[in-house]
Amino acid sequence: MAATPPPPTAPPKPTWEPKQQEPPYPWLRPTIRIRLTLLYGGMFLIAGILLLSIIYMLAAQALHDAGSLEFKVGGNNVLIASDTCPQLGAATNIDQVNETIKACTAAQRQHALDSLLNRALLALVGLSVIAFAFGYAMAGRVLSPLGRITRTARRVAGTDLTRRIELDGPDDELKELADTFDDMLDRLERAFTAQQRFVGNASHELRTPLAINRTLLEVHLSDPEAPPELQQLGKTLLATNERSEQLVEGLLLLARSDNRIIERKPVDLAEVADRAIDQARAEAVARKVEIRGERSAAVVQGNGVLLERIALNLVQNAVRYNVAEDGWVEVDTSLQPGQALLTVSNTGPVVPAYEIDNLFEPFRRLRTERTGSDKGVGLGLSIARSVARAHGGRIIAEPREGGGLVMRVTLPV
Repeated sequence: MAATPPPPTAPPKPTWEPKQQEPPYPWLRPTIRIRLTLLYGGMFLIAGILLLSIIYMLAAQALHDAGSLEFKVGGNNVLIASDTCPQLGAATNIDQVNETIKACTAAQRQHALDSLLNRALLALVGLSVIAFAFGYAMAGRVLSPLGRITRTARRVAGTDLTRRIELDGPDDELKELADTFDDMLDRLERAFTAQQRFVGNASHELRTPLAINRTLLEVHLSDPEAPPELQQLGKTLLATNERSEQLVEGLLLLARSDNRIIERKPVDLAEVADRAIDQARAEAVARKVEIRGERSAAVVQGNGVLLERIALNLVQNAVRYNVAEDGWVEVDTSLQPGQALLTVSNTGPVVPAYEIDNLFEPFRRLRTERTGSDKGVGLGLSIARSVARAHGGRIIAEPREGGGLVMRVTLPV
Protein backbone atom coordinates (compact mmCIF):
# COMPACT_ATOMS: atom_id res chain seq x y z
CA MET A 1 0.00 0.00 0.00
CA ALA A 2 1.45 3.32 -1.08
CA ALA A 3 2.09 5.94 1.53
CA THR A 4 -0.25 8.91 1.51
CA PRO A 5 1.61 12.00 0.39
CA PRO A 6 1.65 14.82 2.93
CA PRO A 7 -0.87 17.60 2.30
CA PRO A 8 0.55 20.61 0.53
CA THR A 9 1.53 23.44 2.77
CA ALA A 10 -0.55 26.59 2.53
CA PRO A 11 1.13 29.52 0.81
CA PRO A 12 2.14 32.38 3.05
CA LYS A 13 -0.44 35.09 3.53
CA PRO A 14 0.28 38.26 1.60
CA THR A 15 1.11 41.39 3.52
CA TRP A 16 0.16 44.90 2.50
CA GLU A 17 3.32 46.51 3.73
CA PRO A 18 6.86 45.28 3.11
CA LYS A 19 8.86 44.23 6.11
CA GLN A 20 11.16 46.90 7.38
CA GLN A 21 14.83 46.11 6.91
CA GLU A 22 16.87 46.24 10.08
CA PRO A 23 20.13 48.23 9.91
CA PRO A 24 23.30 46.10 10.02
CA TYR A 25 24.50 47.70 13.26
CA PRO A 26 21.46 48.97 15.19
CA TRP A 27 23.57 49.95 18.20
CA LEU A 28 25.41 52.48 16.02
CA ARG A 29 22.20 54.28 15.10
CA PRO A 30 22.27 57.92 16.35
CA THR A 31 19.19 57.58 18.50
CA ILE A 32 17.82 60.25 20.79
CA ARG A 33 18.97 58.26 23.83
CA ILE A 34 22.57 58.18 22.59
CA ARG A 35 22.54 61.84 21.64
CA LEU A 36 21.08 62.93 24.98
CA THR A 37 23.54 60.67 26.81
CA LEU A 38 26.49 62.25 24.98
CA LEU A 39 25.05 65.72 25.48
CA TYR A 40 24.42 65.45 29.21
CA GLY A 41 27.64 63.49 29.80
CA GLY A 42 29.64 66.13 27.94
CA MET A 43 27.93 68.93 29.83
CA PHE A 44 28.67 67.21 33.15
CA LEU A 45 32.31 66.67 32.16
CA ILE A 46 32.77 70.30 31.09
CA ALA A 47 31.07 71.57 34.25
CA GLY A 48 33.28 69.33 36.38
CA ILE A 49 36.45 70.56 34.68
CA LEU A 50 35.41 74.19 35.11
CA LEU A 51 34.48 73.68 38.76
CA LEU A 52 37.74 71.85 39.46
CA SER A 53 39.75 74.63 37.82
CA ILE A 54 37.93 77.31 39.80
CA ILE A 55 38.43 75.44 43.10
CA TYR A 56 42.13 75.02 42.30
CA MET A 57 42.55 78.71 41.64
CA LEU A 58 40.61 79.66 44.76
CA ALA A 59 42.69 77.26 46.86
CA ALA A 60 45.92 78.69 45.46
CA GLN A 61 44.71 82.20 46.24
CA ALA A 62 43.74 81.16 49.78
CA LEU A 63 47.12 79.53 50.42
CA HIS A 64 48.84 82.63 49.13
CA ASP A 65 46.81 84.78 51.50
CA ALA A 66 47.47 82.40 54.39
CA GLY A 67 51.21 82.49 53.73
CA SER A 68 51.40 86.28 54.07
CA LEU A 69 52.01 86.14 57.82
CA GLU A 70 55.25 88.13 58.06
CA PHE A 71 57.39 88.52 61.17
CA LYS A 72 59.91 91.24 61.97
CA VAL A 73 62.64 90.88 64.60
CA GLY A 74 64.11 94.07 66.03
CA GLY A 75 65.22 95.88 69.10
CA ASN A 76 67.85 95.06 71.70
CA ASN A 77 65.44 92.73 73.50
CA VAL A 78 64.62 90.77 70.30
CA LEU A 79 61.09 92.03 69.81
CA ILE A 80 58.89 90.15 67.26
CA ALA A 81 56.23 92.15 65.35
CA SER A 82 53.75 91.33 62.55
CA ASP A 83 51.18 93.43 60.68
CA THR A 84 48.74 90.51 60.39
CA CYS A 85 49.24 89.39 63.96
CA PRO A 86 49.51 92.49 66.17
CA GLN A 87 49.18 90.39 69.32
CA LEU A 88 52.87 89.46 69.04
CA GLY A 89 53.87 92.90 70.28
CA ALA A 90 52.44 92.11 73.71
CA ALA A 91 54.37 88.83 74.12
CA THR A 92 57.09 88.99 76.79
CA ASN A 93 58.60 85.49 76.62
CA ILE A 94 59.11 82.60 74.24
CA ASP A 95 56.05 80.66 75.42
CA GLN A 96 53.72 83.61 74.83
CA VAL A 97 55.25 84.16 71.38
CA ASN A 98 54.68 80.52 70.40
CA GLU A 99 51.08 80.56 71.61
CA THR A 100 50.36 83.83 69.82
CA ILE A 101 51.87 82.57 66.56
CA LYS A 102 49.82 79.37 66.84
CA ALA A 103 46.59 81.35 67.41
CA CYS A 104 47.29 83.73 64.53
CA THR A 105 48.08 80.86 62.17
CA ALA A 106 44.82 79.10 63.09
CA ALA A 107 42.83 82.30 62.58
CA GLN A 108 44.49 82.91 59.20
CA ARG A 109 43.78 79.34 58.11
CA GLN A 110 40.12 79.65 59.13
CA HIS A 111 39.84 82.93 57.24
CA ALA A 112 41.30 81.27 54.14
CA LEU A 113 38.83 78.39 54.39
CA ASP A 114 35.88 80.75 54.81
CA SER A 115 37.00 82.78 51.82
CA LEU A 116 37.42 79.61 49.76
CA LEU A 117 33.91 78.42 50.70
CA ASN A 118 32.26 81.73 49.85
CA ARG A 119 34.00 82.02 46.52
CA ALA A 120 33.26 78.38 45.68
CA LEU A 121 29.56 78.93 46.41
CA LEU A 122 29.51 82.00 44.16
CA ALA A 123 31.25 80.03 41.43
CA LEU A 124 28.75 77.18 41.84
CA VAL A 125 25.81 79.58 41.51
CA GLY A 126 27.31 81.11 38.38
CA LEU A 127 28.01 77.71 36.84
CA SER A 128 24.48 76.57 37.68
CA VAL A 129 22.96 79.52 35.87
CA ILE A 130 25.20 78.91 32.85
CA ALA A 131 24.46 75.18 32.91
CA PHE A 132 20.69 75.72 33.08
CA ALA A 133 20.78 78.26 30.25
CA PHE A 134 22.96 76.03 28.10
CA GLY A 135 20.82 72.98 28.90
CA TYR A 136 17.63 74.87 28.05
CA ALA A 137 19.07 75.97 24.72
CA MET A 138 20.35 72.49 23.86
CA ALA A 139 17.10 70.81 24.93
CA GLY A 140 15.19 73.22 22.69
CA ARG A 141 17.50 72.37 19.83
CA VAL A 142 17.10 68.62 20.37
CA LEU A 143 13.32 68.83 20.80
CA SER A 144 12.71 71.31 17.97
CA PRO A 145 11.50 68.50 15.65
CA LEU A 146 8.70 67.78 18.13
CA GLY A 147 7.54 71.39 17.83
CA ARG A 148 7.56 71.04 14.07
CA ILE A 149 5.47 67.86 14.31
CA THR A 150 3.03 69.59 16.67
CA ARG A 151 2.60 72.60 14.38
CA THR A 152 1.95 70.33 11.42
CA ALA A 153 -0.60 68.36 13.43
CA ARG A 154 -2.42 71.58 14.31
CA ARG A 155 -2.59 72.59 10.66
CA VAL A 156 -3.88 69.15 9.78
CA ALA A 157 -6.54 69.53 12.48
CA GLY A 158 -7.85 72.41 10.37
CA THR A 159 -8.39 69.89 7.51
CA ASP A 160 -5.28 71.04 5.67
CA LEU A 161 -4.21 67.52 4.77
CA THR A 162 -1.65 68.73 2.24
CA ARG A 163 0.80 69.65 5.00
CA ARG A 164 3.79 67.36 5.59
CA ILE A 165 6.57 67.43 8.13
CA GLU A 166 9.39 66.25 5.83
CA LEU A 167 11.86 66.23 8.70
CA ASP A 168 15.55 66.22 7.83
CA GLY A 169 18.41 65.21 10.04
CA PRO A 170 19.79 62.02 11.56
CA ASP A 171 17.84 58.80 11.36
CA ASP A 172 16.65 58.82 14.96
CA GLU A 173 13.33 58.26 16.74
CA LEU A 174 12.02 61.74 15.92
CA LYS A 175 12.64 61.31 12.20
CA GLU A 176 10.99 57.90 12.34
CA LEU A 177 7.98 59.46 14.09
CA ALA A 178 7.80 62.26 11.52
CA ASP A 179 8.01 59.81 8.61
CA THR A 180 5.28 57.65 10.15
CA PHE A 181 3.11 60.74 10.61
CA ASP A 182 3.66 61.74 6.98
CA ASP A 183 2.64 58.25 5.83
CA MET A 184 -0.51 58.49 7.93
CA LEU A 185 -1.32 61.88 6.41
CA ASP A 186 -0.89 60.42 2.93
CA ARG A 187 -3.42 57.70 3.69
CA LEU A 188 -5.81 60.18 5.29
CA GLU A 189 -5.59 62.50 2.32
CA ARG A 190 -6.34 59.63 -0.04
CA ALA A 191 -9.28 58.57 2.12
CA PHE A 192 -10.76 62.08 2.25
CA THR A 193 -10.20 62.56 -1.47
CA ALA A 194 -12.01 59.29 -2.15
CA GLN A 195 -14.84 60.38 0.15
CA GLN A 196 -15.22 63.72 -1.64
CA ARG A 197 -15.18 61.94 -4.99
CA PHE A 198 -17.85 59.55 -3.76
CA VAL A 199 -20.01 62.41 -2.49
CA GLY A 200 -19.70 64.15 -5.85
CA ASN A 201 -20.62 60.99 -7.76
CA ALA A 202 -23.48 60.22 -5.41
CA SER A 203 -24.74 63.79 -5.75
CA HIS A 204 -25.07 63.30 -9.49
CA GLU A 205 -26.21 59.67 -9.57
CA LEU A 206 -28.87 60.10 -6.87
CA ARG A 207 -30.28 63.46 -7.85
CA THR A 208 -30.72 62.74 -11.55
CA PRO A 209 -33.24 59.85 -11.34
CA LEU A 210 -35.20 61.59 -8.60
CA ALA A 211 -35.42 64.76 -10.70
CA ILE A 212 -36.59 62.72 -13.68
CA ASN A 213 -39.24 60.98 -11.57
CA ARG A 214 -40.48 64.30 -10.22
CA THR A 215 -40.75 65.75 -13.73
CA LEU A 216 -42.68 62.74 -15.02
CA LEU A 217 -45.07 62.81 -12.07
CA GLU A 218 -45.69 66.52 -12.46
CA VAL A 219 -46.44 66.04 -16.18
CA HIS A 220 -48.97 63.30 -15.44
CA LEU A 221 -50.57 65.33 -12.67
CA SER A 222 -51.00 68.27 -15.02
CA ASP A 223 -53.25 66.18 -17.26
CA PRO A 224 -56.84 67.32 -16.52
CA GLU A 225 -58.33 64.14 -18.02
CA ALA A 226 -56.52 61.83 -15.60
CA PRO A 227 -58.92 59.86 -13.34
CA PRO A 228 -59.05 60.80 -9.63
CA GLU A 229 -57.42 57.51 -8.61
CA LEU A 230 -54.43 58.25 -10.83
CA GLN A 231 -54.27 61.81 -9.52
CA GLN A 232 -54.19 60.56 -5.92
CA LEU A 233 -51.55 57.96 -6.76
CA GLY A 234 -49.46 60.61 -8.51
CA LYS A 235 -49.65 62.95 -5.51
CA THR A 236 -48.62 60.11 -3.19
CA LEU A 237 -45.68 59.18 -5.41
CA LEU A 238 -44.70 62.83 -5.77
CA ALA A 239 -44.67 63.25 -1.98
CA THR A 240 -42.59 60.08 -1.64
CA ASN A 241 -40.18 61.31 -4.31
CA GLU A 242 -39.91 64.69 -2.60
CA ARG A 243 -39.11 63.01 0.70
CA SER A 244 -36.43 60.92 -1.05
CA GLU A 245 -34.92 64.10 -2.48
CA GLN A 246 -34.84 65.62 0.99
CA LEU A 247 -33.16 62.50 2.32
CA VAL A 248 -30.50 62.58 -0.41
CA GLU A 249 -29.86 66.31 0.08
CA GLY A 250 -29.60 65.80 3.82
CA LEU A 251 -27.14 62.92 3.47
CA LEU A 252 -24.97 64.85 1.04
CA LEU A 253 -25.01 67.95 3.22
CA LEU A 254 -24.19 65.84 6.26
CA ALA A 255 -21.21 64.31 4.43
CA ARG A 256 -19.92 67.73 3.35
CA SER A 257 -20.47 69.60 6.59
CA ASP A 258 -18.22 67.29 8.64
CA ASN A 259 -15.25 69.20 7.20
CA ARG A 260 -14.27 72.66 8.34
CA ILE A 261 -15.27 75.69 6.34
CA ILE A 262 -12.26 77.05 4.44
CA GLU A 263 -13.87 80.03 2.69
CA ARG A 264 -15.60 82.23 5.26
CA LYS A 265 -17.59 85.41 4.80
CA PRO A 266 -19.39 87.72 7.26
CA VAL A 267 -22.86 86.34 8.01
CA ASP A 268 -25.45 87.94 10.29
CA LEU A 269 -27.25 85.31 12.36
CA ALA A 270 -30.25 87.64 12.70
CA GLU A 271 -30.67 87.74 8.92
CA VAL A 272 -30.17 83.97 8.70
CA ALA A 273 -32.84 83.42 11.36
CA ASP A 274 -35.29 85.76 9.58
CA ARG A 275 -34.88 83.82 6.33
CA ALA A 276 -35.46 80.53 8.12
CA ILE A 277 -38.59 81.92 9.78
CA ASP A 278 -39.94 83.11 6.43
CA GLN A 279 -39.51 79.63 4.97
CA ALA A 280 -41.21 77.94 7.93
CA ARG A 281 -43.97 80.52 8.47
CA ALA A 282 -46.53 78.81 6.21
CA GLU A 283 -46.15 75.53 8.05
CA ALA A 284 -46.32 77.34 11.40
CA VAL A 285 -49.58 79.05 10.38
CA ALA A 286 -51.03 75.72 9.27
CA ARG A 287 -50.16 74.16 12.62
CA LYS A 288 -51.28 77.27 14.56
CA VAL A 289 -47.84 77.85 16.05
CA GLU A 290 -46.74 81.39 16.86
CA ILE A 291 -43.18 82.40 15.98
CA ARG A 292 -41.72 85.20 18.06
CA GLY A 293 -38.45 86.41 19.54
CA GLU A 294 -35.89 89.21 19.42
CA ARG A 295 -33.08 88.97 16.91
CA SER A 296 -30.13 91.28 17.43
CA ALA A 297 -27.26 91.63 14.98
CA ALA A 298 -24.66 88.90 15.48
CA VAL A 299 -22.09 88.72 12.68
CA VAL A 300 -19.94 85.60 12.39
CA GLN A 301 -17.49 84.30 9.79
CA GLY A 302 -18.82 81.30 7.89
CA ASN A 303 -20.94 79.93 5.07
CA GLY A 304 -24.33 81.63 4.85
CA VAL A 305 -26.10 78.70 3.15
CA LEU A 306 -24.99 76.19 5.76
CA LEU A 307 -25.78 78.53 8.65
CA GLU A 308 -29.22 79.12 7.19
CA ARG A 309 -29.69 75.35 7.10
CA ILE A 310 -28.96 75.21 10.85
CA ALA A 311 -31.59 77.84 11.62
CA LEU A 312 -34.13 76.30 9.22
CA ASN A 313 -33.73 72.81 10.66
CA LEU A 314 -34.11 74.07 14.23
CA VAL A 315 -37.14 76.20 13.42
CA GLN A 316 -38.83 73.44 11.41
CA ASN A 317 -38.28 70.92 14.20
CA ALA A 318 -39.61 73.41 16.75
CA VAL A 319 -42.76 73.95 14.64
CA ARG A 320 -43.38 70.29 13.84
CA TYR A 321 -42.78 68.88 17.31
CA ASN A 322 -45.06 71.23 19.17
CA VAL A 323 -48.36 71.14 21.05
CA ALA A 324 -51.71 71.00 19.29
CA GLU A 325 -53.00 74.34 20.67
CA ASP A 326 -51.42 77.61 21.78
CA GLY A 327 -47.95 76.52 20.69
CA TRP A 328 -45.12 78.95 20.14
CA VAL A 329 -41.54 79.05 18.89
CA GLU A 330 -39.11 81.71 20.11
CA VAL A 331 -36.06 82.50 17.95
CA ASP A 332 -33.44 84.83 19.43
CA THR A 333 -29.98 85.93 18.33
CA SER A 334 -27.47 87.84 20.41
CA LEU A 335 -23.80 88.72 20.52
CA GLN A 336 -21.74 87.71 23.54
CA PRO A 337 -18.03 88.18 24.33
CA GLY A 338 -16.16 86.10 21.78
CA GLN A 339 -19.19 84.29 20.39
CA ALA A 340 -22.58 84.66 18.75
CA LEU A 341 -25.66 82.85 20.07
CA LEU A 342 -28.70 81.53 18.24
CA THR A 343 -31.45 80.24 20.56
CA VAL A 344 -34.57 78.37 19.41
CA SER A 345 -37.02 77.36 22.15
CA ASN A 346 -40.51 75.93 21.75
CA THR A 347 -43.43 74.40 23.54
CA GLY A 348 -44.01 70.72 23.03
CA PRO A 349 -44.05 67.32 24.69
CA VAL A 350 -41.87 66.66 27.71
CA VAL A 351 -38.43 65.36 26.68
CA PRO A 352 -36.43 63.34 29.23
CA ALA A 353 -32.93 64.72 29.76
CA TYR A 354 -31.30 61.32 29.24
CA GLU A 355 -32.73 61.10 25.72
CA ILE A 356 -31.45 64.46 24.50
CA ASP A 357 -28.34 62.96 22.88
CA ASN A 358 -30.46 60.58 20.81
CA LEU A 359 -32.02 63.53 19.00
CA PHE A 360 -28.72 64.31 17.29
CA GLU A 361 -28.23 60.80 15.93
CA PRO A 362 -29.18 60.26 12.26
CA PHE A 363 -32.57 58.57 11.73
CA ARG A 364 -33.28 58.58 15.47
CA ARG A 365 -36.29 59.97 17.28
CA LEU A 366 -37.50 59.61 20.82
CA ARG A 367 -38.21 55.90 21.35
CA THR A 368 -38.86 55.40 17.63
CA GLU A 369 -36.95 55.35 14.39
CA ARG A 370 -37.14 58.75 12.74
CA THR A 371 -37.71 57.25 9.31
CA GLY A 372 -41.14 56.13 10.36
CA SER A 373 -42.71 59.57 10.40
CA ASP A 374 -43.86 61.96 7.72
CA LYS A 375 -42.58 64.99 9.62
CA GLY A 376 -39.07 64.75 8.22
CA VAL A 377 -36.26 62.48 7.19
CA GLY A 378 -34.54 62.35 10.58
CA LEU A 379 -31.39 64.28 9.65
CA GLY A 380 -32.22 67.85 10.71
CA LEU A 381 -30.43 67.95 14.04
CA SER A 382 -27.59 65.75 12.79
CA ILE A 383 -26.96 68.21 9.96
CA ALA A 384 -27.22 71.16 12.36
CA ARG A 385 -24.63 69.68 14.71
CA SER A 386 -22.25 68.82 11.84
CA VAL A 387 -22.53 72.31 10.35
CA ALA A 388 -21.95 73.91 13.76
CA ARG A 389 -18.83 71.81 14.27
CA ALA A 390 -17.61 72.71 10.78
CA HIS A 391 -17.79 76.39 11.82
CA GLY A 392 -15.91 75.75 15.07
CA GLY A 393 -19.05 76.05 17.21
CA ARG A 394 -21.42 73.70 18.97
CA ILE A 395 -25.11 73.11 19.55
CA ILE A 396 -26.63 72.24 22.92
CA ALA A 397 -30.16 70.98 23.61
CA GLU A 398 -31.84 71.28 26.99
CA PRO A 399 -35.33 70.21 28.11
CA ARG A 400 -37.62 73.15 28.71
CA GLU A 401 -39.63 73.28 31.89
CA GLY A 402 -43.21 72.42 31.04
CA GLY A 403 -42.32 70.63 27.79
CA GLY A 404 -40.40 71.34 24.64
CA LEU A 405 -36.73 72.06 24.04
CA VAL A 406 -34.26 74.92 24.15
CA MET A 407 -31.63 74.74 21.38
CA ARG A 408 -28.54 76.94 21.71
CA VAL A 409 -26.04 77.33 18.88
CA THR A 410 -22.79 79.11 19.77
CA LEU A 411 -20.40 80.20 17.01
CA PRO A 412 -17.08 82.04 17.32
CA VAL A 413 -17.04 85.60 16.02
